[in-house]
Amino acid sequence: MNELELIKSLQQGNRQAYTQLVEAYQRMVYNTVLGIVQVTEEAEDVAQEVFIQVYQSVGHFRADSKLSTWIYRIALTKSLDWQRKKKAKKRFNHIKQSLWFGGIQTNEEPINFNHPGVQLDNKEQAAILFKALNKLPENQKVAFVLIKTEGLNYQETSAVLNTTVKAVEALMHRAKANLKIILQDYYHDNKI
Repeated sequence: MNELELIKSLQQGNRQAYTQLVEAYQRMVYNTVLGIVQVTEEAEDVAQEVFIQVYQSVGHFRADSKLSTWIYRIALTKSLDWQRKKKAKKRFNHIKQSLWFGGIQTNEEPINFNHPGVQLDNKEQAAILFKALNKLPENQKVAFVLIKTEGLNYQETSAVLNTTVKAVEALMHRAKANLKIILQDYYHDNKI
């Protein structure tokens, strides 16, 4: 079934088409979400939310872009929304703990985050890189994940982000410059 036939079948409520969609895009969605949220169990939950949103919204999909581009947009939106909620909750818990428990802090960051696309011999370096990615501005992080983790080219990334190729190039340039500074500080502080 080609993409247009799949979209029509989805819009008609065909469950087999939905199953085909999930099978075709589940790895892409999960890896994209995981690149943003960086917690395996939470990435699974967000990926499920993505497919629920796709199912609920496919009737409004006008095929102005490729289906994969539309799904990437939903995955990024859900991931970034989740991340914002988590940061807000973390700030609230930090304030609550500071006020009520005399400043006890917990570390909710994943200790050894591993992305499935990273080769075994690079896992340690990848974990450091993904931790550094969390320090980037949201738009730089998203562009970096799409290009370096998901393997999208600049044109595809610009379609997903609904911006120009030049804007994506600028985001990547700034992301790389910021990561260089962040990682340089990390390696200096850890005397590596």
